Amino acid sequence: MTTYGLLIFDQAEELDFVGPWEVFTVSAARRGGQDAAVLIAEGPGPVRCAKGMRVLPDHTLDDHPPLDVLLVPGGRGARVVEPHNPVVTGWIAKTAAQATWVCSVCTGTFLLHAAGPARGRRVATHRDHEDELEALGDVTVVRDARYVVDGGLLTSQGVSAGIDSALWLVGRLHGRDHARAVRRALQYDPAPPYLADEPVPDA
Repeated sequence: MTTYGLLIFDQAEELDFVGPWEVFTVSAARRGGQDAAVLIAEGPGPVRCAKGMRVLPDHTLDDHPPLDVLLVPGGRGARVVEPHNPVVTGWIAKTAAQATWVCSVCTGTFLLHAAGPARGRRVATHRDHEDELEALGDVTVVRDARYVVDGGLLTSQGVSAGIDSALWLVGRLHGRDHARAVRRALQYDPAPPYLADEPVPDA
């Protein structure tokens, strides 16, 4: 059994946790329901996310099951607010030490840096905040990878990249064929409109 715990907090970016949630829950369903995904917050009340979505957690920091995977989303809450919340950073440090995998999406890496698990590691974050994260020190920001694996730490670039990293993780945990089946079930085959209008990046 794999238990995924997704931390949520005010001003968390919605797709940062909803995308991986979809991957993890589809994976669990395809494994006969033996896995579980839970939303965890500091308190039991609704969380108001970055774009206004209100979400109710399944558990608080004090009453959740043991986690195999901890995922921390980004958003202004992860970058500006929660790094200064010792209750949350202390919980992340404690939980990360017990989990097999610690993951972040987008600027969730800032919160992992504040809590400790990202320090001294190779990480990814949203492209708009790479310099800001690097300036904090004691971290190597990888700028050309959709997601980065450093031991049991999995970090990804902005927002939609969390879907990619979550698919990689279920493949690592349960096999590539399983991950391919999850991807097919999600009909995840990105072909974004207007891509041809994007400038070619410098070589």
